[in-house]
Amino acid sequence: MAAKSRVLIVGSTGYIGKFIVEASAKAGHPTFALVRDSALSDPAKSQIIQSFKNIGVIIVSGDLFDHESLVKAIKEVDVVISTVGLNQLSDQDKLISAIKEAGNIKRFFPSEFGFDVENVHGIGTVKSIFEAKVKIRRAVEAEGIPYTYVLSYYFNGFCLPRLAQHGATAPPRDKVVIQGDGNPKVIFNNEEDIASYTIKAVDDPTTLNKILYIKPPQNVFSINELVALWENKIGKTLEKTYISEDQLLKNIQEATYPLNLMLAFDYSIFVKGDHKANQEIEASTGLEATKLYPDVKYTTVDEYLNQFV
Repeated sequence: MAAKSRVLIVGSTGYIGKFIVEASAKAGHPTFALVRDSALSDPAKSQIIQSFKNIGVIIVSGDLFDHESLVKAIKEVDVVISTVGLNQLSDQDKLISAIKEAGNIKRFFPSEFGFDVENVHGIGTVKSIFEAKVKIRRAVEAEGIPYTYVLSYYFNGFCLPRLAQHGATAPPRDKVVIQGDGNPKVIFNNEEDIASYTIKAVDDPTTLNKILYIKPPQNVFSINELVALWENKIGKTLEKTYISEDQLLKNIQEATYPLNLMLAFDYSIFVKGDHKANQEIEASTGLEATKLYPDVKYTTVDEYLNQFV
């Protein structure tokens, strides 16, 4: 049996990065976490780093803006997974340069972990985010770097604990605001599951130079259906306020950061239906994770919501 690939995670202490580091280590991959020196003196980050060490992860000092440190770290591994945040998407060109120079990488996973950015309705900052991801895709392909793009759609933790109610700290029990008509289908995924599917793809030849779509059939809901599921759980009908597309666009213009960013994502997902949940996957370019890896038992939205009842 072939040895498991050595995996380097860039953006390891970030939101989804933490889950991917843990999944990689648990799956038996020699796992390396690239960490900036400044993170070691950050109390929150240092706690995460210690948790990595506790499960056998190797901490590597490095920075996207330190080419030498990147090349050195990359030469130690076989696979690079980038989970950098929205503000650093464009900076992945530095990672591409280092991968090209190192010359040993079998697979690169750029920081995608959203939805397919090639055919979306982005406005404002969100449009720039989508464009940055597309630009990185094209750069990876132009350099001939072997890749996998992972599309994980909506992180459960970003939406379900509040049922997409901005500023709320718990799911609503009286009133709910719904952007648009509430009918476009949305795909939800638990963060641990996203990490499991990503790591499954690391040494899988079928996912080489492909898009891995994580579209669990039990986790596709319109917001209206999601609210109905929640109402059923709490035994109560919520008062619903629907925000029209025009009103949402006005709200985005008037809001300040970060609310304007969140509302712009709402526009793309809840109003324009950019998750395209019912769209067939083109076999020549993509694969669906739950079909490819049926042994991964994913958390359903139904199960996830039970913790808030």
